[in-house]
Amino acid sequence: MSTKITYTRQGDYNLPNLKLPDQEPREIGIWGQRRRRYLREHHKILYYNQLTSCKLIDHLADINEEATEMYDRLVSQFAEQEGVTEQLKADNQMLWVARMNNIRNRVTEIVNSELIYV
Repeated sequence: MSTKITYTRQGDYNLPNLKLPDQEPREIGIWGQRRRRYLREHHKILYYNQLTSCKLIDHLADINEEATEMYDRLVSQFAEQEGVTEQLKADNQMLWVARMNNIRNRVTEIVNSELIYV
C-alpha cells in the first residue's frame, strides 16, 4: 500500500494535504454540542485525540442519545412524582407551565452534571 503525501505551499511553508476518512453522518444535538464545547475548552488533549482518531463524532452522538433518553425519562418521572398531569394542565395552565419549567430546569442541571460536564 503506497501512500503519497501531497503538499500545498502557504507562504514560505509546505503544508501536507491531510484529510480525515469519510464517516457516516450522525446527528449531534444540543447535548452533543454542549459536550463538544466542554471538551474543546476544558479537555483539549482528549478533544484533539478523539478528533484525530475519528472517534469524536461517535462519542458526541452517543452522549447526545444517552442524555436525551435520560432527560425524557427524568422529566416524566419528576412530573409523575409531583402530580403534574394533563388534568392540571386543563385546570390551571399557568401553574402547569411553572411546574414543568421548574422540572425541566432541574433535569437539565442533572444531565449536565452527570453526562456533559464530566
